[in-house]
Amino acid sequence: MSVLKKIRFMDSTLRDGSHAVGQRILPEHISAYCQAIDQAGMHSVIVGHGNGLGASSVQMGLCAMDEMDMLSVAADNLKRTPLGTFVTIGFGTIRDQIVPAMRAGAQTFCIAAHCTEADTMRKHVEYLSHVGREVYGVLMNIHLASPEKLLEQAGMIQSYGADGIILMDSAGASTPEDVKAVVGTLYDGLEMEIGFHPHNNLGLAVSNAYTAILNGASIIDGTVGGFGAGAGNCQLEALLALLMKEGIQTGAKLYPILDAEKAVIEGMLEYGKAIEGTCVVSGYAGVVSTFKNRVEQVASDYQVDARDIFVELGKRGAIAGQDDLILEVAQMLSREKYRGR
Repeated sequence: MSVLKKIRFMDSTLRDGSHAVGQRILPEHISAYCQAIDQAGMHSVIVGHGNGLGASSVQMGLCAMDEMDMLSVAADNLKRTPLGTFVTIGFGTIRDQIVPAMRAGAQTFCIAAHCTEADTMRKHVEYLSHVGREVYGVLMNIHLASPEKLLEQAGMIQSYGADGIILMDSAGASTPEDVKAVVGTLYDGLEMEIGFHPHNNLGLAVSNAYTAILNGASIIDGTVGGFGAGAGNCQLEALLALLMKEGIQTGAKLYPILDAEKAVIEGMLEYGKAIEGTCVVSGYAGVVSTFKNRVEQVASDYQVDARDIFVELGKRGAIAGQDDLILEVAQMLSREKYRGR
């Protein structure tokens, strides 16, 4: 399948990476990172709460600073690279998040919804298209829908005026064969650009991103150092090195990305790159990576195995936002454990 185009990177290090540090990204992190990455040729730098603008809360994690201030600091330190941000339907509104974000300097918007609920983002996408902002519809948890269903949903997003679609492998549950089938189906059926956002729960993020590119994706949404929720994201510098090796053109520059990782990401609080056991099980079970910290906390509170919680959540088809299910499952496992004594 010969569909290669010039590949562009969306850098979500200061968005998905927020999960890795409990949403505690500080102004000095943002300014230092943006100054460093501004030389790297990213298509955009996405900034904000890990779950999107408006998600800062006790339940989802409180940002260490006001979200609009996060955007303003980033805008002040990005001279070459467009500032982007992320909005999940149910958290962010046009009036309270999108309009203020535009005032703060955001030029690119990713509007996200569950993979079978594209209709819920219609107003957001149409509004941003109307005011001339670059806007991408994001379908989350793509492992929970067939390629044909995803094409139907993506077609709706295309009709709303989006510049492209980003497929989010939220649980890191997809195999390269899954990615080939999904991206290939959308590439054959759409006229807009296709992007892919892999997670690394099964250690396949770079492989899946590469497979997406070979089958028609022209945008990869990842992070420097793989910095992100759970097992992390596609490590952009590793993917870039692979693409350079294969002679595939991108707008990105390897050394500045490596310098940004060394100068900023390695020193951001505590963060381990290892794919931990619970991350592997969440990928196997098909449960979003953002549940990891909460699952481990509740497992400790109820003295049950975090891995068992993930497996049961997978059986129930849990999706992002259904955090209450974690507690319900832990209580059920605790009762079963007590009865089994």
